[in-house]
Amino acid sequence: MRRRTPPPPSPLPQRAGIDPVRLRLPPDPGGTWPDLGSYLTARYAGTRGEESMARLLAAGRVLGPGGRVLRARDPYEPGGYLWFHRDTEPEPRVPFAVRVVHRDEHLLVVDKPHFLATTPRGSHITETALARLRQELDLPGLSPAHRLDRLTAGLVMFSVRPEDRGAYQLLFQRREVHKEYEALAPRDAALAFPRTVRSRIEKVRGVIAATEVPGPPNAESLIELVDVRGGLGRYRLTPHTGRTHQLRVHMNGLGLPILGDPVYPQVTDPAPDDYRRPLQLLARVLAFTDPVTATAHRFVSTRTLQAWHDRPGWEAGTSQPATPRYG
Repeated sequence: MRRRTPPPPSPLPQRAGIDPVRLRLPPDPGGTWPDLGSYLTARYAGTRGEESMARLLAAGRVLGPGGRVLRARDPYEPGGYLWFHRDTEPEPRVPFAVRVVHRDEHLLVVDKPHFLATTPRGSHITETALARLRQELDLPGLSPAHRLDRLTAGLVMFSVRPEDRGAYQLLFQRREVHKEYEALAPRDAALAFPRTVRSRIEKVRGVIAATEVPGPPNAESLIELVDVRGGLGRYRLTPHTGRTHQLRVHMNGLGLPILGDPVYPQVTDPAPDDYRRPLQLLARVLAFTDPVTATAHRFVSTRTLQAWHDRPGWEAGTSQPATPRYG
């Protein structure tokens, strides 16, 4: 087996708790790109990054190994690396706190609020759990072991030391972490629970919604009805795979879209700083054996879903990010 050569160290430090973007230049057997500028122009054509990259190159803010300043007219070098910090617009502060559930020298587990992204992506760069925790806890080497959707609240794991990151990520790749979610959705008396949903889910890059398509199943979820209050059900969801939006897609496929979902069954595209009616989905439980310390862990979120005990307040958009546990 061919061993992959690690990339050279970044010549740029973190900025506001965010790592610089690292880009490896792909092969160019046809000589399509005579210089670095032509490649970057083609890569980011039609996106906000097209103008931004031209500005970064002109300002000498794109660096190669050892801190060498790269310019648009520099020769294109396939396999080479470059680093830069994104130009970012000021981001509105997400007004909800991240709670630390567990911290030791290897592992950090937090209880993330709705509306806060786990890691930088798209327009969410500094207002992410990773950036906040790196700065607030003085943990510059912190890295995510997995991801949780921005709109979903609940438990997220991070590796404190870079050398442990692979071990924690491997837990999720091998499906050795038991995960349970809670969701609020309509109740359908005609549907029997518990039930296991298996389907094939595909997500096209650049399209916000994932879809179920014909073909061999690649996603499996156990869905249990825990309690009923009027026409509302409280469900325990146990994913056995980790496809994008899997639980939201499976619930919607049953005709039970999760309350507050802005994508399923219909994309409504609320503003990023619209904190009304949060998605009623919570990553409730993480249980696993720590691959570094061999300690058996079981973590439970103390958050609850507002619409269960305050449906009128949730519908009115009176957000309550921190609520007591279910009675």
